[in-house]
Amino acid sequence: MAEGFRLDQVAVSGEKSLKTLVENRRAFTLENCELNLFETLQPSALVPLTFHDFVVTSMLRGKKVMHLFDQPGFDYLPGETVLVPANVTMKIDFPEAHRDNPTQCIALAIDQMKIQQIVDRLSETYPREGRQQFWSLQHNQYHFLNNIELAQTLNKLIKICSGTALGKDILADLTLQELIVHIIQTQHLAATDDASYLHEDNPLAFVVNYIKANINEKIQVEDLSEKACMSRASFYRAFKREFSISPLDFILREKIKKAKQLLSHTKDSISDICYQLGFSDLNYFGRQFRKSEGISPSQYRNVTNRDEWH
Repeated sequence: MAEGFRLDQVAVSGEKSLKTLVENRRAFTLENCELNLFETLQPSALVPLTFHDFVVTSMLRGKKVMHLFDQPGFDYLPGETVLVPANVTMKIDFPEAHRDNPTQCIALAIDQMKIQQIVDRLSETYPREGRQQFWSLQHNQYHFLNNIELAQTLNKLIKICSGTALGKDILADLTLQELIVHIIQTQHLAATDDASYLHEDNPLAFVVNYIKANINEKIQVEDLSEKACMSRASFYRAFKREFSISPLDFILREKIKKAKQLLSHTKDSISDICYQLGFSDLNYFGRQFRKSEGISPSQYRNVTNRDEWH
């Protein structure tokens, strides 16, 4: 199934430098952030961890089960990121951790004032479309797959924070801005799957809902820009700034989501599904599906059918 972009792995601490086998911590402190690298080398359960700042966590290797906000525990794997607000305790299980299979995760604690400065500047310099629409970090969209921009930015921050460059505070501040932008864009994209997004009062929400309602049709960007009452160029820039992907990529994303539903819940042939969704080339449909999900449409159908039987 679909996976997020994995971060570059960091060398595991040597035996002599380990202070504990459960959440052994290495910290790199800068002016506006602190990078923590945690490693666990034995099975453990409900290990508590709390930060006094907003924290961006991302898995490097191994598997955790995270317990947050009194919600059921969820698997946490490489290629994924979890956001944790200040003073919220996460409880973590390490069911598979071992000396030969360590769990490794980063926790980037970011100064709250720095975050506010970044979102204020975004709202002032790059205002969002619609009334009363402001840039902000959301706490309800806290677990997501890394896209390539997010993974690259986190990798850059790891290198800056753990490096020895004299100007690393300056470099880190610039990269933190990139990180916050990519996180908010990821949250905006995830929000389009919520029913509440139907009622957002902005032209991009109107366009997104039009795409979802007409996903079986061939949708032209020119038509979307007209519905948003924008020029094609202005619409494209606004859409990309809001969601970090182009309108055409969003349409393709929605078509693949619909294809997954049809593969799981109907007996329609793969070619029928392809043409139902407005694709004119079965091979192109197969390539795009595999690019998104990591497996072919037929493999996806076999996996989901097998899961239903078991």
